[in-house]
Amino acid sequence: MVGLGAYADAPAGMLRAATREAFTRLISLAIDMAVDFMVIAGDLYDGNWKDHNTGLYFVKEMGRLKRAGIPVYLLHGNHDAESEMTRKLLLPDNVFVFDSRKPSTFVREDLRLALHGRSFKIAATTENLAAAYPAPLPGMFNIGVLHTALEGNAAHARYAPCSLDQLHASGYQYWALGHVHEYGLWRGDSVVVFPGNLQGRNIRETGPRGAVLVNCDDLGNIEVERVFVDVLRWRLVEVDVSACLSLADAARAVGRALEDLLLDGETEVPQAVRVALTGATPLHGELFGQEAQLRAEVLAQIAALGPERLWLEKVRLNTRAPAALDALRERSDALADLQLLLQAAATDHEFTESLRAELLSLVSRAPQELQSSVPWFKDIRDGDLSALLREVGPALVAQLADEERKGCA
Repeated sequence: MVGLGAYADAPAGMLRAATREAFTRLISLAIDMAVDFMVIAGDLYDGNWKDHNTGLYFVKEMGRLKRAGIPVYLLHGNHDAESEMTRKLLLPDNVFVFDSRKPSTFVREDLRLALHGRSFKIAATTENLAAAYPAPLPGMFNIGVLHTALEGNAAHARYAPCSLDQLHASGYQYWALGHVHEYGLWRGDSVVVFPGNLQGRNIRETGPRGAVLVNCDDLGNIEVERVFVDVLRWRLVEVDVSACLSLADAARAVGRALEDLLLDGETEVPQAVRVALTGATPLHGELFGQEAQLRAEVLAQIAALGPERLWLEKVRLNTRAPAALDALRERSDALADLQLLLQAAATDHEFTESLRAELLSLVSRAPQELQSSVPWFKDIRDGDLSALLREVGPALVAQLADEERKGCA
């Protein structure tokens, strides 16, 4: 949960504890349902984390499973491959760790079960590990445990890539995959499943999160059920403000959208929301640079709805100028000239470099609260002004056209 310090109203305690609380919920669920075993397919720890309290917490939760008679089959992925805790922490004897030097197999004769897997030895494991997994054991329910990008999933690094066709051709009945944070299920000769992560960590990981409960009957029929254990749910709320004529109208539209969100059946889980204002609106120019004011207005709406159920992560402006501004291209006055000049500026390297130098001096002197609240500051530091110019140009022209319209009225 990076960057929480930028928001004074953030439920920092809840966010910091969210991933552990979700894992504790999972362990409790496993015990309550008396599962036969648990599979963890990698990324327990986020890199070489120095806080051994994290490791002690994990041992404690594994101890709860041990007392309940539930074994755990654990594979290390790219994030925890080189962790000091991975190398040194002594785990309870109900935890069985897949070797990182070669594929290994754990057999449960009582369940007629074989689990095959190979842990990452180093984080940057880009070879196809699945290609060396052993043949399925006859008469057994064979599970392949693998940390993989699976055909180069675009949102995740290409670690241990392999194809669905390869997994289906393995002869295994089930593949338990890790690495990709989104849920995915494919049925064929094998059942292949990404459970996703237990707790969304940022706005890129929206919607319910959890694990999967897998049941297999004596005929080999496999049922996969999602179980949700997240304690805070990230949501993107898009609000069309095309019909809004003032900032207050826009704030009220957001309030109605948030109220609808709380009525959609997920009210038992607190929601962390990013609000995006969309649509072609005469407010486009007026809203430019008003994210801080809009945030305050939306926070007031949340205060009325129930702040214990909603937290505002950010307000984003994705509006555009009304189509009427297209008529400016047909004009031959100063406003039309300004629009053409701003459009040309984006491809003028000398101009953009000069502009960046000027803006950098402003960014370096800006108060700390603006460093995180103004979305273009990072782009300015990185030298990419394209998004800024795309936003500023239409917004400035829209605002001037609106002032012109008001002056003529």
